[in-house]
Amino acid sequence: MLTPEARKFTGSLGAGLERKRPWSERLHVDLPLLCALVILLGFGLMVLYSATNQNLPEVRRQVSFIGVAFIAMFTVAQFDVRWLKLWAPWMFLGGVMLLGAVLLFGEVTNGARRWIDLPGLPRFQPSEVMKILVPLTVASFLSRRVIPPTFLQLLACITIIGVPVVLVAIQPDLGTALLITVAGMFVLLLAGLRWKWVFLALTLAVVAAPALWVFYMDDYQKNRIHTFLDPEREPLGAGWNIIQSKTAIGSGGIYGKGWLNGVQSRLDYLPEGQTDFIVAVLAEEFGLVGIMFLLTLYIVIIGRALYIAGVAQDLFARLLAGSLTLTFFVYVFVNIGMVSGLLPVVGVPLPLVSLGGTSIISLMTGFGILMSVHTHRTARIGY
Repeated sequence: MLTPEARKFTGSLGAGLERKRPWSERLHVDLPLLCALVILLGFGLMVLYSATNQNLPEVRRQVSFIGVAFIAMFTVAQFDVRWLKLWAPWMFLGGVMLLGAVLLFGEVTNGARRWIDLPGLPRFQPSEVMKILVPLTVASFLSRRVIPPTFLQLLACITIIGVPVVLVAIQPDLGTALLITVAGMFVLLLAGLRWKWVFLALTLAVVAAPALWVFYMDDYQKNRIHTFLDPEREPLGAGWNIIQSKTAIGSGGIYGKGWLNGVQSRLDYLPEGQTDFIVAVLAEEFGLVGIMFLLTLYIVIIGRALYIAGVAQDLFARLLAGSLTLTFFVYVFVNIGMVSGLLPVVGVPLPLVSLGGTSIISLMTGFGILMSVHTHRTARIGY
């Protein structure tokens, strides 16, 4: 038992260590990650201003969403991830209930029911929230058990992943459903899932593909596959987007045509230039140099996030941070791949650059979790 003098000395020592900690750690902010995010978001606003034909109201709306996203990031960063681990099942249940509410009361836009309006709140897309809640819940479940997961644990995780995926696929939103699946599966892989289960899942996917094609996929989804394989089959129809996108990318050359000087977006040859195909706008105006700058920012963000995951304090934090980082990488890879014609178009926006509020808020919330993982670790062990 400590004497009063010892307690006084220990308290003063702790206060001194707290004062010595940099302000970023006291605010639970990871400076390298924050700087990279701010630069990326600023660069994205420049590109968005051009992609929207200098539509200031749209850009201001995006800035307001970015402000809300930063508030969400800083707020989440203040909470120790151990609290997230405790509350994960209840947050997951709330997310599933919101997805059910979308199917019952959601707004229909372009033939899909993905948005919901709650009293006093702007409309939002609950499926974006599940990209965080699914890996959070799977990580919470596995961290309480011995890994690698057993067969019964694997079935439980597949159920956790499968319920929201089915609800999102019904909307229909196949792209988001695939991203939620990927986010959950990354947790399983990081938890040491045996390769025999991985190969079995791949085999089942290949076997089930013909049945999905015949009985599940809508005509517009099948058309996207056809367009990916041969965009020239309908150059003025389904193939128009990807042809114009590749034209814009190629015409940018090394240095681009200059900011606000893009032809494809200026003359509206490039549909969805402010959302899914914003990389084409960037490539046309900033050229290869601009693309390399963008990729460098993404590499810095992903590299720092992987470092945070690698030095995380416990299994739950490592699984969660690793899955969020790898899912962010998949975002970037899929968007750039589909815009350049290397992947089918699945409606995945370029993270933190494309127009869209719910997506930015959910992504920045994920980075807030990463900051919490790192800064609360340093607060506990003094590193």
